[in-house]
Amino acid sequence: MRLRFAVWVLLCGLAALPAMAQPGASLASFQLLRFDAAARTAAMGGAYTAMADGDVNALFYNPAIPGPATSEAPSLSYLNHLAGIDAGTLAYSHTVPALGTTVSGGLRFVHWGTLQRRNARGERTGTFSAGDVALTLGAARALGPRVRYGANVHVLYAQIDQAQATALATDIGVLVRVPARQVRLGASLRHLGVSLSGYGQRSATLPVDLQLGVSKRLAHLPLLLSLTAYDLTELGVGVEGGSTTDHVLAHLTFGGELQLGDVLRLRAGYNHRRSRDVALADGVDLGGLGGGFGVALGGVAVDYAYNSWSELGGLHQFTVRADLSAL
Repeated sequence: MRLRFAVWVLLCGLAALPAMAQPGASLASFQLLRFDAAARTAAMGGAYTAMADGDVNALFYNPAIPGPATSEAPSLSYLNHLAGIDAGTLAYSHTVPALGTTVSGGLRFVHWGTLQRRNARGERTGTFSAGDVALTLGAARALGPRVRYGANVHVLYAQIDQAQATALATDIGVLVRVPARQVRLGASLRHLGVSLSGYGQRSATLPVDLQLGVSKRLAHLPLLLSLTAYDLTELGVGVEGGSTTDHVLAHLTFGGELQLGDVLRLRAGYNHRRSRDVALADGVDLGGLGGGFGVALGGVAVDYAYNSWSELGGLHQFTVRADLSAL
């Protein structure tokens, strides 16, 4: 119970970093928006702003990415967080040829479990629960053969005991393909929105996030590399007590995927800010590192990811994706 509460508080703090100057940020930043949407994204460190290769979960990172390649390929994910905290994601997209538009939808949730309620004297007075839900609807279109643009709308709901917070938010994004170089460039401005209600008298806040990304598939090696620069609206927020290098790396996340034949893919990623925020061990610390694999057979792909949170433990995430057109 104590570990679960500590993890919950830590996540609230990490999610609120880009919005610390805003009132209510530590409680109402809808930390669900900071979770990795699926196992593949988690294994690659969340470096997904330019990952346009058929994974519908990219819609949560850049709304311009959904297209014919993601159409009719639903995805279901489950995250086993620390201390029994559970989260999940459902995503789907469909291309409407008559409109030249791909519409997409997603549902994300997190349940923080049962927490101990205490009064001002520290006496136990029962239990309570907390959770977040986010409903996402999006649309994306092509602008010529190499450029796509899109937008999402999110309906957000969070509850802590009897207190509730709601908000509406939007994402806008663009994707540029450079086929000759096997390069994709992406940009997205995420979580712009308004608070409808907050906890008590404080308005809910949103973790506004400007991201720029690039992905590159190597010509002579079955390796896909991805880099995302994030929280670019908060360049002054870095690593407390860190060096200049730490501050720069605190806005970058890296990922890679090695394809071994038609069936198996191995993945790895690194998030420096997360590494510094959760590091507890002296010397070498694995906090911030992620890894995993994917297996694809007959139109169905199963993905797994593990992300280290240093001595606190690790996160296990599973995703099942299916290409309905291939079944």
